[in-house]
Amino acid sequence: MHYDLIIRNGNCVFPWGIEPANIGVHHGRILSLTVTAQDDADQEIDALGLYVLPGMMDCHVHFRDPGNSAVETIETGTKAAALGGITTVFDMPNTSPPLTDLKMLRWKQEYAPQHSYVNFGFYIGATRENTDQLGMLERQEGVCAIKVYAGSSTGSLMVEDDASLERIMLSGSRRICYHAEDEYRLRDRKKLFCEGMLYANHRLWRDEECAFLGTRRIVHLANKTNRPAHILHTTTQEELEWLLDYKNIATIEVLGNHLTQIAPECYERLQGRAVMNPPIRDQRHFEACWKAVQNGMVDVISSDHAPHGSDEKAKPWLCCPSGMPGVQTLLPLMLDHVNKERLSLTRLVDLMAAGPARIYHMPMKGRLQVGYDADFTLVDMKTKRYITNDWIATPAGWTPYDGMQVQGWPIATIVDGKIVMQENEIQNAPAGRLVHFQH
Repeated sequence: MHYDLIIRNGNCVFPWGIEPANIGVHHGRILSLTVTAQDDADQEIDALGLYVLPGMMDCHVHFRDPGNSAVETIETGTKAAALGGITTVFDMPNTSPPLTDLKMLRWKQEYAPQHSYVNFGFYIGATRENTDQLGMLERQEGVCAIKVYAGSSTGSLMVEDDASLERIMLSGSRRICYHAEDEYRLRDRKKLFCEGMLYANHRLWRDEECAFLGTRRIVHLANKTNRPAHILHTTTQEELEWLLDYKNIATIEVLGNHLTQIAPECYERLQGRAVMNPPIRDQRHFEACWKAVQNGMVDVISSDHAPHGSDEKAKPWLCCPSGMPGVQTLLPLMLDHVNKERLSLTRLVDLMAAGPARIYHMPMKGRLQVGYDADFTLVDMKTKRYITNDWIATPAGWTPYDGMQVQGWPIATIVDGKIVMQENEIQNAPAGRLVHFQH
């Protein structure tokens, strides 16, 4: 039989285990897992010695488009994703202007596929003004979820009071994603600090109780309204232990940054480049995040890719913006963690492919199975590489992991059956498509 693409001799990570297989692709779908030597294809990849994963996803990125092309665009951000082995990204709504209405969504639905190298989804930002339209907006093509900023945002995207949060939960039915720091505590505590203090004060201002209180309030309201919640970038031991009793209503995201960096060392080494929300925390919380990954509590690992220019990040604390690049480095970091035996490769696939497909309701993604979308990430688990600033495709041009050696590296990124990246080279022009979500 003739296929569009054949991947031969790879160690394939299936839901039931890791097995050698020969995969045949036709019209963007997996058609066979048992391709024979007699079958041929327009393109073939010999994956001998490599692991073939379902397409890895990063469900939490800020591509600043429209907004600030000097630090990121959809084209540069998705190029970075492809170079890092990521086949699907979900973009946050705090652009300029923000993605909060149908007019902006229609523009982005047309614009994104023309400029994206990978599969693309959008969050709709919840506001007090668009609450009544959220049930309609969440069902539009390419919309992965509603995003609520209950803390740490500005303008109309900030929705911090319980009455408004409850109204949002009663509008629509899909799982809502939350930035769950408590805005009232953040405002009160900010009075204790001043511009120019040590960057390490960021984690003291935005302390454990800011996160824990925000998460408790949201989950209690989710229980009251029976509206599923997804708690983004969970960082504290307190949250993770408390959420154990609420897995019926709340799912959990943890970031690669909080599984890799530890305070206070990161602030001493990176200065303003370590500032992000919620903050990098100390060893106790680092170990709690890993425990939650290892015991199955965590559902999704993402990057929260949020680039800013070096000049902006060099400003004094309380003036420098929060966030750091991460979409290109997320998978190499996590593969290194696999090699350090902090988690298995099958668990990583669960967290970056099957988990996102389950949480966001993508019926054709997240596993290697006949009939599923032909998204693949091929990785070499033996290769050792240094992450460097000059490898980073994001125009901001830096990574907090500059100079770090990792073992495990993405070798090819295949989207919809098309080879987008191979051997660290982009192979085609942007040709992404919007993700289909089941409503």
